[in-house]
Amino acid sequence: MSSTGPTGQAGGTARGIGAAKLPSLTGLRFFAALLVFFFHTSLSNSPIPPNEPINPFADDGVAHAYEKALLNTGYMGVSFFFVLSGFVLTWSSRPGQRMTAFWRRRATKLFPSHLVVFAASLVLFAGAAITSVGQWLPNLFLIHSFFPQPGISLSMNPPSWSLSSELLFYALFPLLIVPIRRMSDRALWGWAGAMVAGTVTVQLVSTFLVPDTPKSAITPISDLQFWFGYLFPPTRLFEFVLGALLARIVLAGRWPGWANVRFALALVALGYGAGFVVPFRYTFVAATIVPIGVLIPAVAITDAGGRRTWLSSRAMVWLGDVSLGFYLVQGVTIFYLRSLMDGSTYGVPGGVLLIAGFFTACLLAGALLHHGVEMPAMRRFSRSRKGTRRAAGRGRPAAPDRVGASAEPGSGGATAPATPVSSGGPLDQGGR
Repeated sequence: MSSTGPTGQAGGTARGIGAAKLPSLTGLRFFAALLVFFFHTSLSNSPIPPNEPINPFADDGVAHAYEKALLNTGYMGVSFFFVLSGFVLTWSSRPGQRMTAFWRRRATKLFPSHLVVFAASLVLFAGAAITSVGQWLPNLFLIHSFFPQPGISLSMNPPSWSLSSELLFYALFPLLIVPIRRMSDRALWGWAGAMVAGTVTVQLVSTFLVPDTPKSAITPISDLQFWFGYLFPPTRLFEFVLGALLARIVLAGRWPGWANVRFALALVALGYGAGFVVPFRYTFVAATIVPIGVLIPAVAITDAGGRRTWLSSRAMVWLGDVSLGFYLVQGVTIFYLRSLMDGSTYGVPGGVLLIAGFFTACLLAGALLHHGVEMPAMRRFSRSRKGTRRAAGRGRPAAPDRVGASAEPGSGGATAPATPVSSGGPLDQGGR
């Protein structure tokens, strides 16, 4: 992949490339969801009470090595989704877009799939993940990660905690994009650096100002530190805003040509390695935020330049499209199916086979969720009937919702100005 911009000039990209499709970012999104999958299968403690092991390996050395190797990957995958959400919404956003239409599409993207998995969790985890209305009701409305109690923030379907952050991002985006658009090109890098510093500041506050007891059942820090440093939606805004700023940097032609995909992948490897030496809480975001922040623009520039990659193949784009479903169902597949095994562990071949079975179950269930719930809901409810009838009366298709008509899975993506963009976070095609 070349380091030159769409104009062919090394060291920058041309203005006005926001109409370009980004299929490689769609394909890359599946790998982020896959990192989260392997993280979930490696856990020594399930987030669902009574917190029994998920890790399938009987040999302590193998089990520990598997968990250690994958501990950072889940955090990296989620952070990738949050940065990508900000990037693609800004990439496809245009002045004058309607806030209400944007919010309608975002709600339609989030809630149908969430409600289906919520209902499945209600049945499968009855008596474990749910004990009171106060625990499941916040989850129903996707505000549960605002609560510090683990029984609420990780209630029902544990992976859905990230949807609380995505909901906050979507609510604030029409307001955030205004000052981001008005920033001078020269100021963008400074603000991007401030967002990176913000992710470090969150962990400093967690270390020195948040109580370190009682200890968490699933992490080496306290419940409150884990909540504040990882689950609490406002602390994840730094990643989302960073993604928005990076999109502006690329669109302004300010991205350096040397920061190409190869360079980004080297940084990702360094960030992954850093996760083994920094204090645990810094693996959430701080260790990998710069590598992620370089990788996403580098891949976007490759797509915007019209260069095809293996990530933009039909198979990879499909996998990227179903990645939201693949992510959401991991709680009701991995955690639930593992709970039926009474803590049984296996040798290496048996453990690998079990993980492969979990992968197949998650992919099939995620594809069903995408094609059977997510896409039909988007076709039916993402636009008001009045707008659709008005457009039909003029003899043309309904205009895309404005404000950041972010890329939707399977729909071909966002419009920016008349050309669809085919990428986004797990929810922008939808986060995660």
